[in-house]
Amino acid sequence: MRTLLIGLASLLALALVVDFGAAAYSEYRVSRAIRAGGELTSDPQVIVHGFPFLTQTADGRYQNIEIRAQDVPTEYVGSTTIEANLRGVHIELSDLIDNNVRAIPVDELDGRVRIEATDLGRFLGIVDLQVSAPPADKSDGTGGSGGSGMTTTGGVVLTGTVPIGPLETTVSVKADLVLEGDSVAIVASDLYFGPEGQADFSIPDFAVPAVLGMFTKTIERQSLPFGLQPTDVYAEGSQIVVEGSGDNVTIDLNEIEKP
Repeated sequence: MRTLLIGLASLLALALVVDFGAAAYSEYRVSRAIRAGGELTSDPQVIVHGFPFLTQTADGRYQNIEIRAQDVPTEYVGSTTIEANLRGVHIELSDLIDNNVRAIPVDELDGRVRIEATDLGRFLGIVDLQVSAPPADKSDGTGGSGGSGMTTTGGVVLTGTVPIGPLETTVSVKADLVLEGDSVAIVASDLYFGPEGQADFSIPDFAVPAVLGMFTKTIERQSLPFGLQPTDVYAEGSQIVVEGSGDNVTIDLNEIEKP
């Protein structure tokens, strides 16, 4: 009996090693296909969720594949981070081995692009730009704590040093994030004097429109992974996030940046 138990344990351990090894190989193949097709500078992170992996391979259907590519160069905003979640992915093992990863059906696809404050600052011409969510409103169910939420839809506080007359002045502004088709408009609406803000009270009224204009600009053609159309834009931490989703779509893993 003891020998039998040891044998079963050994077989289980071997099965686990084979399963994890197959998953690692598949993640590598998908990562290489995405890097080559997207002309990325490094291999994106690919995680195939679900266990056992070999059962998914036998079915040719993967529960959830998570993709994350950092420092992806873009035409308008220096670089971005691209993320995608593919649920219900139909890939035959032979196609994966042969790198035949075109026309892949996906049941549900979520994609997002993350723009760091540093890259957004270069785009706006404000090198020390900071991005933060405005404080929670007293009527939002937080009990009037005034704390800053992790995520806020449609609004953001931007802080940076800009020229006002002969002086360089650090100011904060409230800005709206507006989707206009596949473009993202950043529209500064007012100076911000809240707890996270650094707006200078000495800014004369006549200079305010010019200051707001320095924080106002449109990011043209912000494409999401695999050609998804943007449906939402918001601030999260120090990032601007643009996201979208689709059901029953067909993608090409070689075209993560498909326009």
